[in-house]
Amino acid sequence: MCGIVGILGREKAAPLVVEALKRLEYRGYDSAGVATLEDGHITRLRAEGKLRNLANKLDTHPLKGTIAIGHTRWATHGKPTANNAHPHATDKLAVVHNGIIENFRELRKMMEGEGIVFKTETDTEVVAQLVTRELATTNDPRTAVARALPQLRGAFALAFIFEGEPDLMIGARQGAPLAVGHGDGEMYLGSDALALAPFTDTITYLDDGDWVVLTRTDHDFRDAKNNKVARKTQKTSAGAFLVDKGNHRHFMAKEIHEQPEVVGRTLAHYLDMAKAEVALPFTLPFDWKDLTRLTISACGTAYLAGYIAKYWFERYARLPVEIDVASEFRYREAPLPEKGLALFISQSGETADTLAALRYAKENGQKILSVVNVTTSTIARESDIIAPILSGPEIGVASTKAFTCQLAVLACLAISAGVARGTLGRDEAARLVNELILTPGRISEALHREPAIRDIAQRLTKATDVLYLGRGTAYPLALEGALKLKEISYIHAEAYAAGELKHGPIALIDEKMPVIVIAPHDPLYEKTISNMQEVAARGGNIILIAEDEAAEQSGLAGIAHVAMPAMATDFAAIPYAVPVQLLAYWTAFLLGKDVDQPRNLAKSVTVE
Repeated sequence: MCGIVGILGREKAAPLVVEALKRLEYRGYDSAGVATLEDGHITRLRAEGKLRNLANKLDTHPLKGTIAIGHTRWATHGKPTANNAHPHATDKLAVVHNGIIENFRELRKMMEGEGIVFKTETDTEVVAQLVTRELATTNDPRTAVARALPQLRGAFALAFIFEGEPDLMIGARQGAPLAVGHGDGEMYLGSDALALAPFTDTITYLDDGDWVVLTRTDHDFRDAKNNKVARKTQKTSAGAFLVDKGNHRHFMAKEIHEQPEVVGRTLAHYLDMAKAEVALPFTLPFDWKDLTRLTISACGTAYLAGYIAKYWFERYARLPVEIDVASEFRYREAPLPEKGLALFISQSGETADTLAALRYAKENGQKILSVVNVTTSTIARESDIIAPILSGPEIGVASTKAFTCQLAVLACLAISAGVARGTLGRDEAARLVNELILTPGRISEALHREPAIRDIAQRLTKATDVLYLGRGTAYPLALEGALKLKEISYIHAEAYAAGELKHGPIALIDEKMPVIVIAPHDPLYEKTISNMQEVAARGGNIILIAEDEAAEQSGLAGIAHVAMPAMATDFAAIPYAVPVQLLAYWTAFLLGKDVDQPRNLAKSVTVE
């Protein structure tokens, strides 16, 4: 959510900031801006909409300063207008901000009572005015920021530049991620190492509560109590990833088609394929045998990956699993077992609610295992052990390859737990591993169904409501399908466990409503087909995702059928995710929607 880039450099910084912000477009945004110092004075350019609008302004009105901060904004307070876009400025400073200042109303009321005039609707302007207010008494930017930060409540990452200070930039972090990039006589700030990759591969992450003073040749890290601290500097591989669409129209399409490769790479990291064994690349700080319960928490698509994994852990490891969305789990004060294990899933590793849930679990004595894509993220750093999904950067807001890589890792963990707990014998564990080894090939086969899926998507473009049905692991996959369709096509969609059809949703069935039935040939297959027959009897517009012969076996004429290859169904949710993703993609594409950056959504949700 939102993006920050700051540069203390030797050449014109504003164009470099805008180029770096393009690497953060996957986060979602609705306006953008940049600020620099020209002859010691703050100059800003801001624009509604996409970065190209800001770049066009910069072409017309080039900025020559060698220090600059930039921002892509996802509106929280105030409409997405140029006036509300970042950076926000006073006559003393400019600031960019990710996150939410929760007490901005009381701070604004206090300062308005002192005669300070506000020009925007945003919470961020409060930060600019508050630090400017402190500057009136100290005239030192460092002291002013140090005094202002304790007055702010909420989640934020901040970057400041100051009038008359061409060699000074200050950053602060509370809840939202922020990193310092180290160069040769140059320094950088960024909300994502990916943004800084063109400039440096040497990164230092701020801890929660930290703030940092940067010059071109030095850095001074301070903690929340203003004590000088040292933070670990590390190398990042972000620059190794090419962030482009290749031969595809959209990043989402590219990432869907990357799944055979990235899932294969992930499995190779977790499996000894020669021995048909799970070979975890880390030592667990707990024993699976000692666990009485596993607690899983995540948000959005990551939550649905965890929901599928619940079936696997309970089936193969006989381990009871409790799962909840992180935004609910953190507030319901769930009692947690002594010395229990809590598992968190997040692509970015910065999801605010998931991070808060992690901290709650840690405070309650749980060991923390996190499944993340960004191994330098806050969730990764605060976990006892991390299981990286290794999907590479995912740019499309609607998660695809990260979802299937999460499932691949969770499947390996479930098998490992089953072996350790003695609930999986050697032969059965080997069979399951061999099924996982076949998964990338089955994903590839599923991708070959794309022309048929595109044709079926035409049906969905005419719908106002869509119903997804599934049983077993196909139920959370149905939830994922409905979520995907909502996210990028803006068509209302819901999902139900197919056995719940008679308990309400069957009342909605008519010839106008597409009903997508996900039916791998598992032990619940015949029950799912029976539920589908109930839909057909009421004139439902059925789209069946099942093996090749399923439509014929059903005895129903005229149903649309995504014919999947035959496979063992232990981990069928992974290849069956492909048609679910492609249906959403092609529906949105045919409707002319912005597939990669759907309205109102952000890739990394770093606020509640």
